Amino acid sequence: MDNREIIIQATIDLINEKGEQMDSITVREICKKANVGLGLVNYHFGNKDKLIELCVERIVNGIIDNFRTIREKTERLNAFEKLAYLGDMTFTFLFEHYAVSKISILSDMRMPKENDNTHRTYLAYLPLMSACRPDWDEKTLKRKTFYLISVMQQSFLRYKVIMQLYGIDLTVPEERKAFHETVLHDILEV
Repeated sequence: MDNREIIIQATIDLINEKGEQMDSITVREICKKANVGLGLVNYHFGNKDKLIELCVERIVNGIIDNFRTIREKTERLNAFEKLAYLGDMTFTFLFEHYAVSKISILSDMRMPKENDNTHRTYLAYLPLMSACRPDWDEKTLKRKTFYLISVMQQSFLRYKVIMQLYGIDLTVPEERKAFHETVLHDILEV
């Protein structure tokens, strides 16, 4: 493994260790864990923030790849139930990994890339949205899937505003699940 990958793995380990306190991670701490010189972080990544964003993207990519396993867990569910299950998994991950999720979403919004986490999430949802509404043309399907992902991201980022405006506490799993199912009914028009 080269120095770049060693630094990335050390940073991912520190993110997993620190959780919500990931802002306290220092370049010195990363380099010590990776057993590399201080200058290599800037050399390979430009700065700590870019390194953290890359690591967060990798962490979230791993989770998105795991979404594919829901097929096995949801074989007996109808299309809407599968979509609701995926949404519940997504929201649970977002709130259980708040700092990582916030960085991921804000990074994608700031600098959208062809295969960023938001796009990969969109691609994971697209087939389930299609299964729920096979009557929709491709353009409608893509637009409504985009709406769903956008609403989920904004709901997560603005969960305190949702609590103030609507009295829905998205940090409570049951309320989050009910909110998501309402959003699904609204977007799917079912």
